[in-house]
Amino acid sequence: MTWNWDKLSEYLQFPFVQYAIITGVLIAFCASLLGVTLVLKRFSFIGDGLSHVAFGVAAIAAAMNLSNNFFLVLPVTIICAILLLRTGQNAKIKGDAAIAMISVSTLAIGYLIMNVFSKSANISGDICATLFGSTSILTLTRAEVWLCAVLSALVILVFLIFYHKIFSVTFDEDFSTATGVKAKTYNLILAVIIAVIIVLAMNLVGALLISALVIFPALSAMRVFKNFKAVTICSVIISVVCAALGIIISIVAGTPVGSTIVVVDIAGFVIFSAAGFITRRF
Repeated sequence: MTWNWDKLSEYLQFPFVQYAIITGVLIAFCASLLGVTLVLKRFSFIGDGLSHVAFGVAAIAAAMNLSNNFFLVLPVTIICAILLLRTGQNAKIKGDAAIAMISVSTLAIGYLIMNVFSKSANISGDICATLFGSTSILTLTRAEVWLCAVLSALVILVFLIFYHKIFSVTFDEDFSTATGVKAKTYNLILAVIIAVIIVLAMNLVGALLISALVIFPALSAMRVFKNFKAVTICSVIISVVCAALGIIISIVAGTPVGSTIVVVDIAGFVIFSAAGFITRRF
């Protein structure tokens, strides 16, 4: 144990480790803010669908030999988030069906493109890294950290500014519309924010594990608290702590970053479920 603490303190001196922790905490913070709203609106798997969209676009960017795919992946994912929201409101195609349709289609197209057009010698490794997270979180540059910080700050600012409107739309969209709230506009804002978070989280936990980053902290907080504000604050704290702890454990133990963070989130859910059960009993 002493050796591990010494090893950790040594690693924390390196800028790339500091960048990884800062970026992971910022992404976890943003994801948890929207997680409560998505769970309550029964739209939890929109993150899963959009992550598959981002995977498909990243595959196209790789086939085009783009050195930086961020500026292609982000706008396309935002557009798909908007389309997904509009399609999900269609009486003929419900939200869950729309997510499943887009999720499966983009995942299949992305995998096909990576196999047909990729020039990499290790296609399976590239796909696995994209789906489950990669070590690129440990190779971030200062510019990439700043970009993540700016986008995270914008997400947090938008959430705080429109907090009451988001609260209203989350619990009763029809009533909100009847009282003059432009529910479609705020749903659009939510879709854009979600898309930004998904793209930021791709390198941290991978396309298949992003939903866990969004859902588990919210569900954990709901085991103990019932108030929207309390659940949101608790969700943020859980998400940040689990992300930081997961990154630290992965660095010390040499485990995959994304999977380690999700396992820590699962442990947090179990702990809060037990705490909620004990609280209700006594």
